[in-house]
Amino acid sequence: MGDAAERARLAEVRQEEISVAQMVQAVSDPRCGAVITFDGVVRDHDGGRGVERLEYSAHPTAGEVITEVAREVAERYPDTLIAVAHRFGPLEIGDSALVCAVAAPHRKQAFVACDELVDTVKQRVPIWKHQVFDDGESEWVGALG
Repeated sequence: MGDAAERARLAEVRQEEISVAQMVQAVSDPRCGAVITFDGVVRDHDGGRGVERLEYSAHPTAGEVITEVAREVAERYPDTLIAVAHRFGPLEIGDSALVCAVAAPHRKQAFVACDELVDTVKQRVPIWKHQVFDDGESEWVGALG
C-alpha cells in the first residue's frame, strides 16, 4: 500500500467544515475490509457546565504536526491508510472538530490505529479550545487528552 507518507493520505488543520464522509473517501481502497471512523463533535456541556459556544486556535505549526502524527501512526501500523483533520476557528454545538478514518485489511488493526491516532493528535497537535459557558464565564483548554 506504499510507505507511511503515502498511506497518510490526508492530514490537515483547517477552518472549513470537516466530515466523516470526506475522511472515508480519502482512505477508500479495495484492499481494505475495515474502515474505522471517529467524529469528535462539539458538545453542549463540559464538567457539568453548559457550553454555549467555543473557538479553537491553532499554532502555525499545527498542520505540520498533524502530518507527522499521521505518518508516525501509519509507520507503526503498516497496512493502514489514514485520514485526519482538525478544525480551528469558531464552532457551534454539533459541529465536527476532529475527524479521522483508518482503513485496513482487517478490523482489529484499524480500531487500534484509529484509537492511537486520536489520542496522539490530542496530545501533540498545538490546538487550544476557548469555551464560553452558558453562565457567561469562559476558559481556555489545551486540546490535550
